[in-house]
Amino acid sequence: MLLTLDVGNTNITLGVYAGDTLRFVSRMATNPPRMEDQYAADLLAILKLYGVEPEEITGVIMSSVVPGLTAPLTRAVRRVRNVEPLIVSTETVPDLKVRRDMPNTLGADLIVGAVAAKALCDGPCIVIDMGTATTLTGLNAEGEVCGVVIIPGVGTSLDALTSRAAQLSAVGLQAPPYVLGRNTMECIQSGMIFGTACMLDGLCDRIEEELGAKCSVIATGGLAGMVVAHCRREVRLSDTLLLDGLKLIWDRYGAA
Repeated sequence: MLLTLDVGNTNITLGVYAGDTLRFVSRMATNPPRMEDQYAADLLAILKLYGVEPEEITGVIMSSVVPGLTAPLTRAVRRVRNVEPLIVSTETVPDLKVRRDMPNTLGADLIVGAVAAKALCDGPCIVIDMGTATTLTGLNAEGEVCGVVIIPGVGTSLDALTSRAAQLSAVGLQAPPYVLGRNTMECIQSGMIFGTACMLDGLCDRIEEELGAKCSVIATGGLAGMVVAHCRREVRLSDTLLLDGLKLIWDRYGAA
């Protein structure tokens, strides 16, 4: 079995594949002050919860955008199962062409999303990942990464707004019944959900102009389903896009 770990700024998402079948997906909070033993204990508990014995894990692959966690998690994996994780970077995925000023600075999450999108989309595409930050990655018809847009994530923007505006309180993120909110809560929800959807539509239009081609659009991330449902353009949703990308990278570079 293959253990996949996607280390983000808010959550660590992990999944286990048996062959091509994703057995389960689980999450634990990203918490840099924790020690490797604590992460090892959590990994063991999650595997046990889903009926997977550590001995069944034959490979591990990790993408991380939190450099301070990469080494402790690597050591935690070694404690759980004495295997060396494959750490995703532009060096470990050499077939992915990156047309940026500094290709080696492309984030591991963006690399994984691009690999997964290339496998799912025929032709140029845009990958939207909605987490702590919202990113849009543009790939041309040759599957090259041509550039990225980075925006504060919906939750990040909401936290900043409500913490800095005295008369605005925290609200639950869901689409209100109208664009023009009838109360303060609906006004904020409209801006967060409908405003983000409009922004994504507009950015996709501009990316297509730069690439000179119509693009398929695929989205992932915790809030993607809630937001892209209100986009005007067609957007394909994939809750497991990054885990699937990790699996593809492992099959290509790690399995041997």
